Amino acid sequence: MSVVDPGIAPDISVVIPCRNEEANAIPIAEAVIAEMERAGASFDLIFIDNASEDRTVPLLRGLCERDPRVRLIVNARNFGQMRSPTHGIFVARGRAVINMCADFQDSPALIGRFVERWRAGVDIVLGVRASETSSPGLSFFRNLAYRLAARFGDYPVIPNATGFGLYDRKVVRAIERLKEPEPFFRGMLVETGYDIELIPYARPPRAAGKSNNDFFALLDFALSGLAGSSKKLVRLPFHVGVVALLIGALMLVATPVAWWFGRNGWGWLFATMVQLQIGAGFVFLGLVGDQIRLISERTRNTPLVTERERVNFPDGY
Repeated sequence: MSVVDPGIAPDISVVIPCRNEEANAIPIAEAVIAEMERAGASFDLIFIDNASEDRTVPLLRGLCERDPRVRLIVNARNFGQMRSPTHGIFVARGRAVINMCADFQDSPALIGRFVERWRAGVDIVLGVRASETSSPGLSFFRNLAYRLAARFGDYPVIPNATGFGLYDRKVVRAIERLKEPEPFFRGMLVETGYDIELIPYARPPRAAGKSNNDFFALLDFALSGLAGSSKKLVRLPFHVGVVALLIGALMLVATPVAWWFGRNGWGWLFATMVQLQIGAGFVFLGLVGDQIRLISERTRNTPLVTERERVNFPDGY
């Protein structure tokens, strides 16, 4: 077993976020270590635990005692599935970072391919699930989220790319400099502008345990991702307001015409005033939304997580 010199950055840092993964934590660590050793790269393995309520943390502490390449961050509370993994990625010191889930739905067998493509000069290598095995309802809402992201997002979102992949250190640092408080990481990878290579893979079933992602968790993730990656969305009320004002202007022109032909012009005038007020309200809402967006972009300085403890991190890491 080769040990990474704490003063030298490893080739690869593998970051695995987890919550209540006592059945998977040790097996995924063993599988990742085997793949990394097969790839012939120096590495460390960083688990970041998001306030597990089972035996995940004690099991990982024991693994850290047995293998100095394994490290553990324990969060003070559950900071969500956007902030916690991103914090682990930012902490990592590897010249490249691999991010993957703990439940084997991100296949460790792809690690060697990721490292190979990185060594060939690719900055971002992402695994893309060839298919999703979900209920019809969940599939509908997932596809709807992708369509909304494609329509309103500021940059394209890669369907079925969960963030599982390898990112060169310069990519990670570029995202870190954005100081995004709710980082939609898979979208921000595209935002950096670095080239992305996709590797399709069949999604294996979850190895053990129960997923923490119910419908509402996935809905929250989708909404946060859309809100964090779309300026068009906050500007949508402005465009709706402009259209409403144009309709109101046409109605205003139609009011004297109605009187000319002996119609109830007062009804038209009242409807026109209501329409113009609605349009003005939407325009104002759009302008306020854009101002809030600008304020948010200028004040990004919220820490992603608060750590309770770190295990197996050398001084200065």
